[in-house]
Parts: sequence; structure tokens; C-alpha cells
Amino acid sequence: MKNLFVLVMLLPAVAMAKAPPTAVQTGTPRRVIAADSSTKTLASVAPDGRVEWRLPVGAIHDLHLLPDGHILYQDGWTRIVELDEHRKPIWDYNSKRNGNAGRSVEVHAFERLPDGTTMIVESGPARIIEIDREGSVVREVPLTVKARSAHSDTRNARKTAAGTYLVAHEKDGVVREYDTTGKVIWEFDVPLEKPAKGGHGPEAFGDQVYSAVRLENGNTLIGTGNGHSVLEVTPAKEIVWKVGQHDLEGITLAWVTQVERLANGNTRLINCHAGPDNPQIIEVTPEKEVVWTFRDFKTFGNSLPVAVVLDP
Repeated sequence: MKNLFVLVMLLPAVAMAKAPPTAVQTGTPRRVIAADSSTKTLASVAPDGRVEWRLPVGAIHDLHLLPDGHILYQDGWTRIVELDEHRKPIWDYNSKRNGNAGRSVEVHAFERLPDGTTMIVESGPARIIEIDREGSVVREVPLTVKARSAHSDTRNARKTAAGTYLVAHEKDGVVREYDTTGKVIWEFDVPLEKPAKGGHGPEAFGDQVYSAVRLENGNTLIGTGNGHSVLEVTPAKEIVWKVGQHDLEGITLAWVTQVERLANGNTRLINCHAGPDNPQIIEVTPEKEVVWTFRDFKTFGNSLPVAVVLDP
């Protein structure tokens, strides 16, 4: 509630009163902070569908709302920025530093850790670094990548409560878990259930996995990217729950990016590149009943891969 209070108190009240609604939600209305590369927009949308604030943004594949109400996001493939509660930049880091000058590097995942350091995953150099506020590397973890690509070595990654790293390797189509030395201690090869087909929309298909998060029950929740699905996988690599491309009534899934298991047991997923007839963010029950959706193709477009949803 602190984050919500800070954000609401700093909203431009006059703009809120005059701005027409742009978003349509089903279910309980929520505040959504999201970003879209096609419209180059980072914005907050109120529960009533009105844009509260917006900022220009470059290429983006990750986004965080920090406990103090600050926003950690990226502006382009190498620059990470922290905004304070007034949406003013107070910190940034460019991954062209620390030995990367002159070589290809892109960032698709980052995270502020509890000790105040920032984890950054660098595609190209194929490594995880943890940096302090001055930008000095305090830890470096090498990654295993078979299909090397500065653009698609990795997508989202998260550090687990056990101190390991879950990394979605997009081009390899594999989720790998690493210890702090870079040793692979678990991996899951996302199944390719039919022949691969190029593109980004619902008609495309592949195993270009986007995200993986470790659940409290020890399982791993995976957003399969152009696999058009969400998978829950046990440590023994058994798929025990799945939402497929056409499992949700009236909705077609395309590039499933970030996924989240909520405290109520529901799953929230982002449905990128699915077109304006489909919601961009969806919440489903374990029984695959859709209980909430968000769609805004005026503020955002067909390339919304990241969002933070503030529950009421």
C-alpha cells in the first residue's frame, strides 16, 4: 500500500481529471505501470483507465517497482535507470562499461537485490554481474550459452531465495539455473510441440523462452515466449500445469513474456504481440478461468512485454 500511496499522491490531478480513459479492464480495476517499445512509452494507468503519467522510453524488456516507490527500468538495450518517487532519475548504469566497450552487449534482465546491489544479465558477454551504487562489479557469474547472440542469449532472469539464478535463454530455448560460480544445477528444455514458424504474432511458433520464476512450492513458472504458453514445471521437469494458446475463452496468446504467481494462487501473464483484439495482461485461476484483463492500445501498442500491476 505504501507504493500505491506514493504514486497516487504525486499524480498530476488536473491531467487526471481531463484525460479520457484509454484502457479497458475486466474484473477488479487495478493500477498498471507498463512499457511498450513500439510506442516508446512508459506510463501509469489508473484503475479508471486514465493515464496518470507517461515518459518516453527506448527498447525495454524488464521493469520493477521497488519497495520505496522508485521505478527501475531500462531505456535502450544497455542503460538501466532508477527513478525516484517524483519520477526523476537518481541512478543509472550502462552495460557498455566494465570491459564491454567495443563488443556487442544487450541487457534484457535486471533486478535490485535485497542488499542494495543490482543484478544485470548481459547478453553477448553471456554473464551476470552484480554491481554496487558506484557501478563497480562485486560479483560476476558466467553463463552457459550454446547459440550465442548479443540480442537473444537471454531474456528475463531472477535470483532465487536460495541465492541461485534462474535464466531464460531465449535462443537456446532453455531455462537454466546457476549457482554463484556459474555451474548449471538445473535446466529445462522448453518442448517444441510443432514445427517452428517465424514471426512474432499468434501465427508464429517456437521455444524462445522469455521468463522463469521459482515458486514457493519449489516448482518453476515459465513464460515460453513464442511458445504461446505458461508452464509450471517440477524439479523433476514434469509439466504439472499449463495454459496454452487457445485455452482461455475468447483470448489468443502470442508471445507470453513475464509471468507471476499471485498470493491467491492465480497466475498473471503478459500477452505480447497478440494484436488489439486480445488483452495485453491476463489473470487466470488454477482452473484457467480468466478473472481480470487489461487492454490499452492507445497508450501502448502491440509490443508491451513488461508491466507492474498494483492490486487494490
